[in-house]
Amino acid sequence: MPSPAAGPATTTIRILDPDGRFVEDDTNAEYAAVARNIPDDVLLGLHRDMVVTRRFDHTAANLQRQGQLGLWAPSHGQEAAQVGSAHALRPQDHVFPSYREHAVALTRGVDPMEIIGVFRGNAHGGWDPDARGNTHIYTLVIGSQALHATGYAMGQRLDGVVGTGDPGVDACTIVYYGDGATSQGDVSEAYVFAASTSAPVVFFLQNNHWAISVPVSVQSPTPLVDRTRGFGIPSVHIDGNDVLAAYTTTLAAADDARAGRGPRFIEAETYRIGAHTSSDDPTRYRGDDELAAWVARDPIVRSERHLRARGVDESWLAAIEEEAEDVAADVRRRTTALQVPPMEAMFDHVYREAHPRVAEQRAWLRAYEAAHDTAGGDAA
Repeated sequence: MPSPAAGPATTTIRILDPDGRFVEDDTNAEYAAVARNIPDDVLLGLHRDMVVTRRFDHTAANLQRQGQLGLWAPSHGQEAAQVGSAHALRPQDHVFPSYREHAVALTRGVDPMEIIGVFRGNAHGGWDPDARGNTHIYTLVIGSQALHATGYAMGQRLDGVVGTGDPGVDACTIVYYGDGATSQGDVSEAYVFAASTSAPVVFFLQNNHWAISVPVSVQSPTPLVDRTRGFGIPSVHIDGNDVLAAYTTTLAAADDARAGRGPRFIEAETYRIGAHTSSDDPTRYRGDDELAAWVARDPIVRSERHLRARGVDESWLAAIEEEAEDVAADVRRRTTALQVPPMEAMFDHVYREAHPRVAEQRAWLRAYEAAHDTAGGDAA
């Protein structure tokens, strides 16, 4: 029996080409029309957040090499996908990241040092989502956040904040994960529950081509954008290094989810320029030519070229670079000044509300410290 014929080629939504030129044709017409009307202040904000995030990312990587952090997961190369999608959200929307969404976290109001605290080991979780733009804490268990997000979105529907027609009330949830996570059962289960309950969740896949050392071509013999269609979830494939493609497609997907039209899926094809984490050596499994080809598609360079073509003042671009360096200097200063947190901090965020068992354990620790004169968290 002959092999089945290959399916139709995947259409990729792209609005800015690698040289920063605006593209408008039959493949992207509805999104390009929206992009043409994006105000200048939004375009400048998108670029600013990408530049600041990359400088923060490089600073954190250097701090890890200096022994200040136990681990770091770099985001270099994925700024456009993250910043574009995050800017498309409303304040009442909820965000479930993995562990590489530094641009998303910063855009939604997470303090850089709260991210640093996670990778330094000073924070038992991260931050209060309610105080950080409804941005939930990083998830290191691969793919589990897809279920967390779907469950939360099911709750949004039950709470009546979907399909009311009020832009100040209607909300959705977005979850970020990588190509490697699509091989986890949790993600497929999330698709099942999201589709069957019409949960207002946007699945945002950053396909950066490598699940540590395993290429996406080994993980899936078919395009990942086709995966959710089998579950009944509409999907779109975008150039993940194009910030306008990420922004406009997420606007549309989030609007559909909030309106009660069910879950949506976006595959942003991008590339992890750095290592999987600071414990990884990517030179052992990928070639220089492949890396160079993706470096040439840099999302920040693309955005900068587009802004220059629009006549943005050079002084503004220089000011953004200066701001990014100020953020980096502040992170370096505050990181090296960090102290060992008190041992009692382990009890602070186990539950949202006070719990008698946790109170009992806290009291035991205080009595132990008092008996051994180890108050202040210096116990061995």
